[in-house]
Amino acid sequence: MSRIAAIVPAAGLGTRMGAEMPKQFLKLDGVPLVIFTVRRLAACAAITDFFIAARAEEVAGLEARVAQEKLGRPVSVVRGGDSRQESVGNALAKVSPDTEIVLVHDAVRPCVTREQIERVIAEAQAHGAAILGIPAIDTIKEVRRTSLPEGVALITSTIPRERIVQAQTPQAFSAALLKEAFARAQQDGVTASDEAGLVERMGRDVYVVLGSERNLKITRPADMELARYYLDQERMRK
Repeated sequence: MSRIAAIVPAAGLGTRMGAEMPKQFLKLDGVPLVIFTVRRLAACAAITDFFIAARAEEVAGLEARVAQEKLGRPVSVVRGGDSRQESVGNALAKVSPDTEIVLVHDAVRPCVTREQIERVIAEAQAHGAAILGIPAIDTIKEVRRTSLPEGVALITSTIPRERIVQAQTPQAFSAALLKEAFARAQQDGVTASDEAGLVERMGRDVYVVLGSERNLKITRPADMELARYYLDQERMRK
């Protein structure tokens, strides 16, 4: 059986939520978001190892909370960094050398489904790199903000919607490929907003598996209400 590791970056501050605590620790169904999300990932039996990257002062508490879950698979809480890339890189360094696929999933995307996880893993096994993504609905404008007042931008072009997808997670990669991408980025001093960006800059193809608007990232207070609604709908269908 091949080893598949899931990395969950959970070291962010989540300032846009305006909450008293980082958003990954806000409660959804009475459970911290990061724990809820790990449970969703654990529904995929193919995942053999879990790595959660947390802020240094939160590692011990999160270790104790994760131990209560009894997932039946190894879960490691590692010290995260000041950026997502640093947090994922710290966890990646702990991944076993015989791991085939590494999957990265946002701690605050609690509505991901087992089917979505399995499809991304299968695509990564077939092609080396895959992410979830959804088609853009709104018209996308490229703009310039230089030398303009705050809150004002100048449109420079309109990007055809058929060429745009909104990237989601999980994002899954051959372990060797992802490690190489991180090593090159560190060597070149490059920072990307997601793991796919680091792989893309190497000239490697990254495939997009159709995701869902329900796989939302909790960023603002209204997102929590939407997540609760989606989960209620999910229960009603069962």
